[in-house]
Amino acid sequence: MTLSDHSGDAPRGSVAPGFEPVREVFHDVVTRQRGTGAAVAIWHDGRWVADLWGGWADAGRTRPWQRESIVMPYSVTKAFTAMAALVLVDRGLLDLDSAVQEHWSQLRTPATVRQLLSHQVGLVALADPAPPELLLDWDGLCSRLAGQEPLWTSGTAIGESALFYGHLVGELVRRVDGRPFGTFLRDEVCGPAALDFHIGLDDQAQARAVDLTEVDSLVAGLGGDDRPALLRQALLNPPGALDQDTVNSSAFRRAEVPAVNGHGTARAVAGLYAALLAGRVISPSLRDEAASAQAHGIDRVMGGPERAWGLGFGVDDEGFGMGGIGGSAGWASTRDEYAFAFVTGTMGDHDRSDAVETAFRDVLGLPPL
Repeated sequence: MTLSDHSGDAPRGSVAPGFEPVREVFHDVVTRQRGTGAAVAIWHDGRWVADLWGGWADAGRTRPWQRESIVMPYSVTKAFTAMAALVLVDRGLLDLDSAVQEHWSQLRTPATVRQLLSHQVGLVALADPAPPELLLDWDGLCSRLAGQEPLWTSGTAIGESALFYGHLVGELVRRVDGRPFGTFLRDEVCGPAALDFHIGLDDQAQARAVDLTEVDSLVAGLGGDDRPALLRQALLNPPGALDQDTVNSSAFRRAEVPAVNGHGTARAVAGLYAALLAGRVISPSLRDEAASAQAHGIDRVMGGPERAWGLGFGVDDEGFGMGGIGGSAGWASTRDEYAFAFVTGTMGDHDRSDAVETAFRDVLGLPPL
């Protein structure tokens, strides 16, 4: 290994005294990644106990991952998208049990705001093939979704709107507030909370963006025997979200696809959950409602096992959060009182984030995941 390779792979950042095992496991994760690097951040007991990054930021492995590098964590983005709507709920500008059609009259599908936020609306796949450019056309895709026949009656089943959640929630936010969704997120959520997370990158942010690598492996993983056929329809039409050239393009990064194409640091993702645990961004009462199960069952898009959806988060007895296809994750442990985020440029499974989080839990003497 050359000196430049070593300098790119070696993790940088800091861990609090006693948490050195987290650095060791993270180092192993980064050195095993064949493409671009990763970052991890953990907040516990009122402080950052781990803030690490390492590996490369570009597919050519010439640009090291820096402290301010930002990466697309796929569905981890959905938590930020939901937060924008929840801010409006907290301000009394949006009611969870009101009809989405009160604000978006063109929407053909009857649904409440609560059902929309908790993946109970059957707008998960387009009936007809769509061209790639539709993915980057906000108005065009929202119009298509508004006229789409749902696959089930809202409130009767759950299914993650893998590609369209951001347009459905984001258009609702835009119609209530008037600003483009990415602007609202910046001004009302991420900016006030000092979170380096963005949807719709300007030139300055694009210069910090990490290339995604091994993206083709994601498409291959959609066809397993345990995967519903609906998953391919939900993620591949319109095409582009699982195409490496597309997701690394300037046009895609500049567009707003708020189900998947947020870009941020691990500190930003963990920082959102740390802020929520501390009762910031939205009120504690609304946070508790968002982090409680609104619906549960077998997800018609993702398949089994049974899962529960809160208002923009997956929830269980330990906490709430969102994982992304490719291996990134953000999580708030309400039981053990910590916020965790792992973001990666090399697409793969979630074993890597689990290994790093387990090393942290071992330090605290907590049971394994």
